[in-house]
Amino acid sequence: MTAGLERALLVGLGGFLGSVGRYWASGLAQRALGPAFPYGTLAVNVLGCLAIGAVMYLVEDRQLLAAPARTFLAIGVLGGFTTFSAFGYETLEQLRGGNHGLAAANVAANVILGLAAVWLGRAAGQWRGL
Repeated sequence: MTAGLERALLVGLGGFLGSVGRYWASGLAQRALGPAFPYGTLAVNVLGCLAIGAVMYLVEDRQLLAAPARTFLAIGVLGGFTTFSAFGYETLEQLRGGNHGLAAANVAANVILGLAAVWLGRAAGQWRGL
């Protein structure tokens, strides 16, 4: 098996597990805390950020996880659970590197462009009569 295919399978399997975990965790939080606020999304975003912090510490600082485990956990499982964890990690790395402006730009760009893209997607769907 080629290295690229192996990585893709690790990401795919991890993504499946992360997506199912997101479905369960989000539903559990939403049922427990009520429908007034998107608690489920908040819960998976915060849990995902907590998990990626721990995983990347084990990978980068402690060298306890090899590249395939990082691929499976950080990209696969946590990517399926929430991409917000990658956003949080990448922003923190910019801050740790002293790139405060880039960190702020990353936050602003993700929030503003993300909201604009949701609006545009809805508008396109309405325009096409979907």
